[in-house]
Amino acid sequence: MNPTQEQARWLVTGAGGMLGQDVLAALDAEGERAVALDRAALDLTDPEAVRRTLEHHRPAVVVNCAAWTAVDDAETREAEALRVNGDGPAHLADACARTGAVLLHVSTDYVFAGDAAAPYAEDAPTAPRSAYGRTKLAGEQAVLKALPDHGYVVRTAWLYGTGGPNFVRTMIRLAGERDTVDVVDDQRGQPTWSADLAGLLLALGRGALAGTAPAGIYHGTSSGETTWYGLTREIFRLLGTDPDRVRPTTSAAFTRPAPRPAYSVLGHDRFRAAGLAPLRDWRAALTQAFPEIHRVQTKENPA
Repeated sequence: MNPTQEQARWLVTGAGGMLGQDVLAALDAEGERAVALDRAALDLTDPEAVRRTLEHHRPAVVVNCAAWTAVDDAETREAEALRVNGDGPAHLADACARTGAVLLHVSTDYVFAGDAAAPYAEDAPTAPRSAYGRTKLAGEQAVLKALPDHGYVVRTAWLYGTGGPNFVRTMIRLAGERDTVDVVDDQRGQPTWSADLAGLLLALGRGALAGTAPAGIYHGTSSGETTWYGLTREIFRLLGTDPDRVRPTTSAAFTRPAPRPAYSVLGHDRFRAAGLAPLRDWRAALTQAFPEIHRVQTKENPA
């Protein structure tokens, strides 16, 4: 994909990350031209750099995949995380307001308390319990305030894929290193393939440009739900090894600086209302994604 940058309809920030790579691949597959900007190419915490970049490229749609994702580090470095997760999206939103671009901003389930008993609706009250969640909520609020008519917040969760470290790749590695693996069984969520989310972002961006997808909050997670334990058993099954090597445990056995949501299941009503199909069941997605993830993980970390 080597368009002249001025011709590109799309601009992707955080392009070097797992989701950013998949967004670029989805755009390329659909013949959409895109400007790809990683952290070295654009510092989102620099408002003038952001303004100049958008005024130069004049994209129709900006997809913000850039984020501070070190959840535990954010507990002691919240001000730094806020610059990336809160100020960065604010600068992007302000620049989009100047140029008229649509902004698709990727957020997280961590904006919720994680104590629900039914899927969180898009308009459910937020109550983050971690510094990471607070900084991501600040980014959401900045986007929706600056871009009431063409700002889109897409919350996702339990993201995995080929292009970066993630839970699925870790469990593949541990399956080759340990006889048994202890995994928490008291946190529920929706494992989501980054390539599936990328396709959904492409569809949402097109819907935004066509006027068929209203601005606001959407939930981009796979359908269905499981626990980390249930997900790991499925990974072991796909590896062709005994799922009973995975042993259930509780969150109390893995103390971390940042609290993890016990319940991260998100509802998808707004995608349906916009005429867009929510993502497929997590098992179907994992089954399709697994061979390539396994191949890359094995190649990069040979036994």
